[in-house]
Amino acid sequence: MTDFRDIPHDERDPSPWLALYLDDSTPVPDHVKAAWLKDSSSRSRQFLLPFLRPLARTSIILIQILKVLLPKTWAHSKLLHRTLAFSMNRFVSPEANWLIMRHFHLGSQILAFIGGNAPTKVATNPLEPESIDDIKDELFLKHDLNLFNFVIRLNKTLRAHGQHIGPVPEPDFAMLREPPLRLEDMPRGAFNILDLQSAIEVYTPVYQLLLTDNDFWRASNSLQLDETVAIYAAKILSSPEHLVMLNNKHPLVPLSTLRAGHRLVLHGLSTEMLHCLLIRMATGETPLPSREMAKVKQAAERVMEHRD
Repeated sequence: MTDFRDIPHDERDPSPWLALYLDDSTPVPDHVKAAWLKDSSSRSRQFLLPFLRPLARTSIILIQILKVLLPKTWAHSKLLHRTLAFSMNRFVSPEANWLIMRHFHLGSQILAFIGGNAPTKVATNPLEPESIDDIKDELFLKHDLNLFNFVIRLNKTLRAHGQHIGPVPEPDFAMLREPPLRLEDMPRGAFNILDLQSAIEVYTPVYQLLLTDNDFWRASNSLQLDETVAIYAAKILSSPEHLVMLNNKHPLVPLSTLRAGHRLVLHGLSTEMLHCLLIRMATGETPLPSREMAKVKQAAERVMEHRD
């Protein structure tokens, strides 16, 4: 993997990649940031993405028109996921594949964290693929379904018990861990050069074509639940300031599917940052605000008891 620390610093021509790698204003592990920046600085992203993005967005418009003529239930989810797995194995860069595969693990862990720290525990359906071929089991579709089903189950349970998510002085972090996926195990064929953003832009119209309108619309708008999930985590941690890391919002204002590819990249980065923040709080590297708040509350209560 590229070691961005080895990039020489020329003050008359500073490297933007070195600046982004060294910047620690947002929580992203160094090994993930290195893979992300290597993918972002690739020739594929520089030269292919500007051509692929307008073609992909035009395709979305044309497919939407085509969908008017097709039955509403027309879909080939199995074919879609076999196509995605085939292309990821043969055309997508190792860094992009690794980041995509990590995303399923991180998303599952974050939902498990929220479900496990809610006032009443809520079960989740974790997706933890071990290889790209596991994508064939309709993993992308299941990922979107899991998110909406979790939000519905969680809030039905909270409403049924008259409860709300709130600060947890000692949250359960047991479900959080580094995914057992290695970058060096990702396919490295002669044609595995397509960067993450280009791959997502290409996949988005294919996703639209081979799913029902309802499934595609739901997948596109699941991205706006980034804010919803982050608010749940912020309430548990008493850490609302970390909501500034979000870009896919507001959940009550659906956006056009034309920008779904770009927003999906932001979704992946937001997930990486939230997971990193949770790991840092679990290890004590970052202070846990809910714990500190509980200590302050206990101290105040002791003061009041002495006064009485």
